[in-house]
Amino acid sequence: MPSSFNVESADGYERLMGRWSKRLAPLLIDFAGLADGDRVLDVGCGTGSLAFTLAERPGLKEIAAIDYSPVFVEAATRRNTDPRIAIRQADACALPFEDNRFDRAMSLLVLHFVPEAGKAVSEMARVVRPGGVVAATVWDHYGGMSGMRMMWDTVVMLDENALPLRRRYCFQPMMRPGEMKESFLSQGLADVEETSLLIRMEYLSFEDYWAPIAAGEGPLGKYVAGLEPAKRKAVDAAVRAAYEAGEPDGPRSFASVAWACRGRVV
Repeated sequence: MPSSFNVESADGYERLMGRWSKRLAPLLIDFAGLADGDRVLDVGCGTGSLAFTLAERPGLKEIAAIDYSPVFVEAATRRNTDPRIAIRQADACALPFEDNRFDRAMSLLVLHFVPEAGKAVSEMARVVRPGGVVAATVWDHYGGMSGMRMMWDTVVMLDENALPLRRRYCFQPMMRPGEMKESFLSQGLADVEETSLLIRMEYLSFEDYWAPIAAGEGPLGKYVAGLEPAKRKAVDAAVRAAYEAGEPDGPRSFASVAWACRGRVV
């Protein structure tokens, strides 16, 4: 099942989101829990934020990681130096592992890009042993991503064609309160708990904030790349004004909230 995320380059993704997923990964791991000897699956590994954070735990026996994008698989494989980590290209909705293979399966900022997200949860549960844990996190785009919402809300004031794109951004799968919990329960997981995790996205300057979007990364970047020159110039100026908010250009910090959910396989 293809991802709906737009990938231009692994380096561009790192600037757009990878650096922030590194901050979120330890929070998801703490929420999911770990034990020495665990075999863990990272579903949708991207450039490796979760897998490489897991590898900081010396007691883990095995870390398997999959991603649908060959761009991400190649980048993560190139960075990997840990023999416990095995990275491969695969579909989250058709995991290439036998039943009950892992102690835990985790997914960091992925399920909202999977059109059949419930199927991905079902597959994660299938490959985890009874008593093991399935855990996932997705951004709260509507209510928890102030920095990214500022971009979208500014753009739609200039171009009504962006309205359906903003709606799609705000209400991707698993992003409504309780939606991920409902999906976990519907897939037969027990002791399901949903919470929120908070990090801060800290930028050095407007260029640091806007450059990945200007380069075409992510859904907003894809939209911006398609604008005609005059409208593109207006969008760039308006987003800069929103970022600066009347103050000189420089560092800015945005609170960023993710939904997180975990359940036990029975």
